[in-house]
Amino acid sequence: MKRRFFGLLMALWTVGLLSVSAQTSLAGHTYHHPNIMADMMNDATKDLDKKVAEARTKAIAEGEKKKGRKLTAEELAKLDEEIKKKMDMVAAMKKGMTMAITVEFKDQKNMVMKQKTKVSDDALKAAGIGWLKRKALKAALAIAPSSEKGTYIVKDSMVIMTDKDNEKDTLYVSRDGKYLKGRMDKKMTFKLTRIK
Repeated sequence: MKRRFFGLLMALWTVGLLSVSAQTSLAGHTYHHPNIMADMMNDATKDLDKKVAEARTKAIAEGEKKKGRKLTAEELAKLDEEIKKKMDMVAAMKKGMTMAITVEFKDQKNMVMKQKTKVSDDALKAAGIGWLKRKALKAALAIAPSSEKGTYIVKDSMVIMTDKDNEKDTLYVSRDGKYLKGRMDKKMTFKLTRIK
Protein backbone atom coordinates (compact mmCIF):
# COMPACT_ATOMS: atom_id res chain seq x y z
CA MET A 1 0.00 0.00 0.00
CA LYS A 2 2.79 2.41 0.93
CA ARG A 3 4.58 1.59 -2.34
CA ARG A 4 1.54 2.43 -4.43
CA PHE A 5 0.97 5.67 -2.53
CA PHE A 6 4.65 6.59 -2.94
CA GLY A 7 4.48 5.73 -6.68
CA LEU A 8 1.34 7.83 -7.12
CA LEU A 9 2.99 10.70 -5.24
CA MET A 10 6.08 10.50 -7.49
CA ALA A 11 3.89 10.44 -10.61
CA LEU A 12 2.00 13.55 -9.48
CA TRP A 13 5.25 15.30 -8.60
CA THR A 14 6.70 14.49 -12.06
CA VAL A 15 3.56 15.82 -13.81
CA GLY A 16 3.81 18.97 -11.66
CA LEU A 17 7.46 19.47 -12.69
CA LEU A 18 6.60 18.99 -16.35
CA SER A 19 3.85 21.59 -16.17
CA VAL A 20 6.21 24.07 -14.46
CA SER A 21 8.89 23.58 -17.14
CA ALA A 22 6.24 23.95 -19.85
CA GLN A 23 5.38 27.36 -18.43
CA THR A 24 8.99 28.49 -18.86
CA SER A 25 9.11 27.42 -22.52
CA LEU A 26 9.55 30.45 -24.74
CA ALA A 27 9.31 28.63 -28.09
CA GLY A 28 7.09 30.55 -30.48
CA HIS A 29 6.98 33.68 -28.31
CA THR A 30 7.96 37.15 -29.50
CA TYR A 31 8.81 40.11 -27.27
CA HIS A 32 9.03 43.71 -28.53
CA HIS A 33 9.56 47.31 -27.50
CA PRO A 34 9.15 50.09 -30.07
CA ASN A 35 11.75 52.40 -28.47
CA ILE A 36 13.88 51.30 -25.53
CA MET A 37 15.93 54.50 -25.95
CA ALA A 38 12.94 56.58 -24.80
CA ASP A 39 12.58 54.53 -21.61
CA MET A 40 16.32 54.64 -20.94
CA MET A 41 16.53 58.39 -21.63
CA ASN A 42 13.52 59.01 -19.38
CA ASP A 43 15.12 56.89 -16.67
CA ALA A 44 18.45 58.71 -17.04
CA THR A 45 16.83 62.16 -16.97
CA LYS A 46 14.10 61.56 -14.37
CA ASP A 47 15.79 63.85 -11.81
CA LEU A 48 17.18 66.23 -14.42
CA ASP A 49 15.30 69.34 -13.26
CA LYS A 50 16.57 68.86 -9.71
CA LYS A 51 20.14 68.24 -10.93
CA VAL A 52 20.04 71.28 -13.21
CA ALA A 53 18.79 73.48 -10.35
CA GLU A 54 21.61 72.19 -8.12
CA ALA A 55 24.20 72.74 -10.87
CA ARG A 56 22.87 76.28 -11.48
CA THR A 57 23.13 77.14 -7.78
CA LYS A 58 26.66 75.74 -7.65
CA ALA A 59 27.71 77.63 -10.82
CA ILE A 60 26.35 80.88 -9.37
CA ALA A 61 28.20 80.32 -6.08
CA GLU A 62 31.46 79.53 -7.91
CA GLY A 63 31.05 82.54 -10.21
CA GLU A 64 30.40 84.86 -7.28
CA LYS A 65 33.38 83.46 -5.35
CA LYS A 66 35.66 83.88 -8.37
CA LYS A 67 34.50 87.46 -9.05
CA GLY A 68 34.22 88.42 -5.38
CA ARG A 69 30.73 89.88 -5.91
CA LYS A 70 27.15 88.97 -6.79
CA LEU A 71 26.57 88.09 -10.43
CA THR A 72 24.82 90.73 -12.50
CA ALA A 73 21.48 90.16 -14.19
CA GLU A 74 23.32 89.96 -17.51
CA GLU A 75 25.70 87.25 -16.17
CA LEU A 76 22.77 85.28 -14.74
CA ALA A 77 20.95 85.55 -18.09
CA LYS A 78 24.05 84.23 -19.89
CA LEU A 79 24.24 81.27 -17.47
CA ASP A 80 20.53 80.55 -17.98
CA GLU A 81 21.02 80.72 -21.76
CA GLU A 82 23.77 78.06 -21.56
CA ILE A 83 21.52 75.86 -19.40
CA LYS A 84 18.67 76.26 -21.89
CA LYS A 85 20.93 75.21 -24.78
CA LYS A 86 21.95 72.06 -22.93
CA MET A 87 18.34 71.26 -22.03
CA ASP A 88 17.33 71.76 -25.68
CA MET A 89 20.16 69.40 -26.68
CA VAL A 90 18.86 66.71 -24.30
CA ALA A 91 15.30 67.17 -25.60
CA ALA A 92 16.47 66.91 -29.23
CA MET A 93 18.42 63.74 -28.46
CA LYS A 94 15.43 62.19 -26.66
CA LYS A 95 13.19 63.00 -29.59
CA GLY A 96 15.62 62.07 -32.35
CA MET A 97 16.95 58.68 -31.21
CA THR A 98 14.89 55.49 -31.40
CA MET A 99 15.85 51.86 -30.95
CA ALA A 100 13.20 49.19 -31.49
CA ILE A 101 14.05 45.72 -30.18
CA THR A 102 12.32 42.44 -31.00
CA VAL A 103 13.31 39.02 -29.64
CA GLU A 104 11.77 35.98 -31.34
CA PHE A 105 12.17 32.55 -29.77
CA LYS A 106 11.97 30.28 -32.82
CA ASP A 107 12.00 26.95 -30.98
CA GLN A 108 13.32 25.42 -27.73
CA LYS A 109 16.88 26.61 -28.38
CA ASN A 110 17.11 29.09 -31.29
CA MET A 111 16.24 32.78 -31.20
CA VAL A 112 16.56 35.90 -33.34
CA MET A 113 17.08 39.40 -32.02
CA LYS A 114 16.09 42.27 -34.29
CA GLN A 115 17.13 45.86 -33.73
CA LYS A 116 16.09 48.94 -35.65
CA THR A 117 17.95 52.12 -34.71
CA LYS A 118 17.19 55.58 -36.06
CA VAL A 119 19.03 58.78 -35.25
CA SER A 120 17.86 62.07 -36.70
CA ASP A 121 20.28 64.63 -38.05
CA ASP A 122 18.87 67.17 -35.55
CA ALA A 123 19.73 64.90 -32.62
CA LEU A 124 23.29 64.49 -33.86
CA LYS A 125 23.64 68.23 -34.44
CA ALA A 126 22.29 68.90 -30.96
CA ALA A 127 24.94 66.56 -29.56
CA GLY A 128 27.58 68.71 -31.24
CA ILE A 129 28.60 66.10 -33.81
CA GLY A 130 30.07 67.62 -36.98
CA TRP A 131 28.83 67.04 -40.52
CA LEU A 132 31.46 64.45 -41.47
CA LYS A 133 30.98 62.37 -38.32
CA ARG A 134 27.17 62.55 -38.73
CA LYS A 135 27.48 61.15 -42.26
CA ALA A 136 29.84 58.39 -41.07
CA LEU A 137 27.53 57.44 -38.20
CA LYS A 138 24.50 57.31 -40.46
CA ALA A 139 26.43 55.16 -42.96
CA ALA A 140 27.49 52.80 -40.15
CA LEU A 141 23.89 52.48 -38.94
CA ALA A 142 22.73 51.79 -42.51
CA ILE A 143 25.06 48.81 -42.93
CA ALA A 144 24.79 47.48 -39.36
CA PRO A 145 23.01 44.12 -39.17
CA SER A 146 19.37 44.53 -38.24
CA SER A 147 18.98 40.97 -36.94
CA GLU A 148 21.18 38.41 -35.28
CA LYS A 149 20.62 34.72 -34.70
CA GLY A 150 21.60 32.98 -31.52
CA THR A 151 20.73 30.26 -29.06
CA TYR A 152 19.22 30.45 -25.60
CA ILE A 153 18.58 28.43 -22.48
CA VAL A 154 16.07 29.09 -19.71
CA LYS A 155 17.00 28.65 -16.05
CA ASP A 156 14.13 29.57 -13.75
CA SER A 157 13.36 33.17 -14.76
CA MET A 158 16.74 33.73 -16.46
CA VAL A 159 17.03 33.59 -20.23
CA ILE A 160 20.70 33.21 -21.17
CA MET A 161 21.22 34.11 -24.82
CA THR A 162 24.39 33.39 -26.79
CA ASP A 163 25.16 35.06 -30.12
CA LYS A 164 27.27 33.76 -33.03
CA ASP A 165 30.43 35.24 -31.47
CA ASN A 166 29.72 33.25 -28.27
CA GLU A 167 28.91 36.41 -26.29
CA LYS A 168 26.27 35.92 -23.63
CA ASP A 169 23.50 38.19 -22.44
CA THR A 170 21.02 37.51 -19.67
CA LEU A 171 17.42 38.66 -19.64
CA TYR A 172 14.68 37.81 -17.16
CA VAL A 173 11.18 36.64 -18.02
CA SER A 174 8.37 37.78 -15.70
CA ARG A 175 6.42 35.14 -13.76
CA ASP A 176 3.37 35.57 -15.97
CA GLY A 177 5.54 35.42 -19.14
CA LYS A 178 4.31 38.80 -20.39
CA TYR A 179 7.62 40.65 -20.10
CA LEU A 180 11.29 40.14 -20.84
CA LYS A 181 13.49 42.46 -18.76
CA GLY A 182 17.15 43.38 -19.05
CA ARG A 183 19.85 45.91 -18.23
CA MET A 184 22.06 48.03 -20.41
CA ASP A 185 25.24 49.56 -18.97
CA LYS A 186 24.38 48.20 -15.49
CA LYS A 187 22.20 51.23 -14.67
CA MET A 188 19.53 51.44 -17.34
CA THR A 189 16.80 48.84 -17.51
CA PHE A 190 14.44 47.95 -20.32
CA LYS A 191 11.34 45.81 -20.65
CA LEU A 192 10.06 44.05 -23.77
CA THR A 193 6.38 43.12 -23.94
CA ARG A 194 5.16 39.79 -25.29
CA ILE A 195 3.29 40.35 -28.55
CA LYS A 196 3.00 36.70 -29.67
